[in-house]
Amino acid sequence: MEANLQPGSREERQRLAVRVIEPRETVEGAGVHLLRSIGGRDLDYLDPFLLLDNFVGGDPSAFEAGFPEHPHKGIETVTYMLDGEMRHRDDQGNEGVVGPGAVQWMTAGRGIIHDELPRPRDGRIDGLQLWVNLPARDKRVPPRYQTIPADEIPVHEDREGVVTRVVAGRAGEVRGLIAGTATTPMYLDVTVPPHTAYRQPVPAGQTAFAYTLSGTGCFAGSEEWREVDARRLVPFADGDVVDSRAAHEPFRFLLIAGTPLHEPVARYGPFVMNTRDEILETIRDLQNGTFGR
Repeated sequence: MEANLQPGSREERQRLAVRVIEPRETVEGAGVHLLRSIGGRDLDYLDPFLLLDNFVGGDPSAFEAGFPEHPHKGIETVTYMLDGEMRHRDDQGNEGVVGPGAVQWMTAGRGIIHDELPRPRDGRIDGLQLWVNLPARDKRVPPRYQTIPADEIPVHEDREGVVTRVVAGRAGEVRGLIAGTATTPMYLDVTVPPHTAYRQPVPAGQTAFAYTLSGTGCFAGSEEWREVDARRLVPFADGDVVDSRAAHEPFRFLLIAGTPLHEPVARYGPFVMNTRDEILETIRDLQNGTFGR
C-alpha cells in the first residue's frame, strides 16, 4: 500500500470506516459452521441489517447437515452464493436451487417455514446470508421470492477496470433487478484491480458496510486509510461516497447499504417483530397451526 496515499476529494462527504470487525465462528442449523459478523457480540444490529453469516470451506462435515425446517417472520433473507449451491424448499410448495453467483431475496413477511441445504461444487462452498428487517407496515405481507440466476445479474465495468455485479441498487448507469423492497437496498459485489482506486456513491442517511471476500485493500478512515484483509466487516459513518483502493492483488468485497427503520426491535430466533406481545402471538400461531395465515 502506498504510504503517502491520502483520502480523496472532500467535495463529497466520504463515508469513513468506523472500525474493522473480525467475524466469529458460530454453529447454526444442524451443525453448520459459519462466520458471523452481524448479529453477534461484536455487532448486534446495524439498522436495518440483523444478521450476516458467511458459510465457507471445503470440509463437507462442516455444513452438509444444513438448516432443517425452520420458520421466519418479519424479515427478508438474502442468500448470495459464490461457490457451491443452496437448495431450498418451503411449506407453500416452492423449491429450487441457488447456484454459484446467483441470489435469492426472500421476503418472509407474515411467515414462512422452509429448509435450506448447502451443497459444495468441486469440493468447496462459499455463501452468505443477510437478514434485513422489515418495517412494521410490512411484517404481515405475503411471503415472496426474488431469485436471479448468475448470468442475469447486471454487471458494470468502469474505465479503471473495476467490475461490479449489481444485485440491488445502482453502479454507474447499471441498476440491479431486485425491486419492491422497503429499505431501498444497495447490494454490490465489487472487484477492484491491483493499485486501483474505487469510489461509489451511497445515499446519505443510509446504513452502509463492506464485507471483504478476497485480497487486501483499504477504506478511507478519519485520519488515515484503514487496511483490511479478507473476511472482515467494515461499517461506515454517514456520508455520500465510499472510497477504497486495492493493494497488490485484486480486492473483492460486498458493498451493502439500506435505509434504517428507526423502529423498536423484538427478536426471538428467526422472528423479528416490534413488540414482545407480537413475538408471543407468533409463537402461539406456530404452536396452534395458524402460523403464516
